[in-house]
Amino acid sequence: MAETRPAASAVSKSSTSVQPVRKSNSISWIAPVLCIIGGFVIWRFVLGNPSNFTNPDPAGGFWPKHQGPKGGLVRMYEGGIIVPILIATFLTAVVFVIERFLTVSKASGAGNIAEFIRKVQYHLANKNVDQAITECDKQKGSVGNVMKAGLRKYKEMIGAGELSTEQKVLSIQKEVEEATALELPMLEKNLVFLSTIATVATLLGLLGTVLGMITAFAALGEEGGGNAAAELSRGIAEALYNTALGIGTSAIAVIMYNVFTTKIDSITYGIDESGFTLTQSFASLYK
Repeated sequence: MAETRPAASAVSKSSTSVQPVRKSNSISWIAPVLCIIGGFVIWRFVLGNPSNFTNPDPAGGFWPKHQGPKGGLVRMYEGGIIVPILIATFLTAVVFVIERFLTVSKASGAGNIAEFIRKVQYHLANKNVDQAITECDKQKGSVGNVMKAGLRKYKEMIGAGELSTEQKVLSIQKEVEEATALELPMLEKNLVFLSTIATVATLLGLLGTVLGMITAFAALGEEGGGNAAAELSRGIAEALYNTALGIGTSAIAVIMYNVFTTKIDSITYGIDESGFTLTQSFASLYK
């Protein structure tokens, strides 16, 4: 009687060593709220400190009508209610740049990814799977995590004599795909804040500029003579602070977003190469 092999469905029943890691993403709502509060505090109590003006408003309150700013930076205070929002947007961008930098740096791991993959390929060529797993522990990044999950299944499949080579390779590939599916969301998480700020900051800056120009021309209509020209010049200068702050924040967000996506693409390429390395190595060495 001809020998029969288990169906390919047996591969899907094999246990997986990949376990989902649950991580809280509370920073996604805590950081914006704190940055909004921080933006108002900076605008109201730092820029709006009475000592920064020759004619402060003693009444104070939510929005004191201070006049005569003593410095160029202090003039931003007179830019209107959009200014604290823009400051909050800038602070939010800084927070998520730091958060993404720490996350992506950790995911990149130690050393060069290409060199790490070459070391694993060398150990696999010598059928030293344990040493290859040790290299993954040294790498400590997303590529190392995916490779380690695949190597554990690789080692398990070496002794699985009841499966065909094709089924073993499919099992290793499935393990790598599951590990990849757990790593990639962590890398791309919160990047949406930077991409959103890159667009919204410019629009907020333009909104502040338009509001400032409306105020300036309204004052021009009420004043007369040289006072009108002086009021118009002051209003235009204050309005342009909104544009500068909005464009500056947007530029930082765009640059850092592109930096992070480039690093993530490099890690993703390393993960893809890891899966290819494992399947090709097993198919050639354990036929």
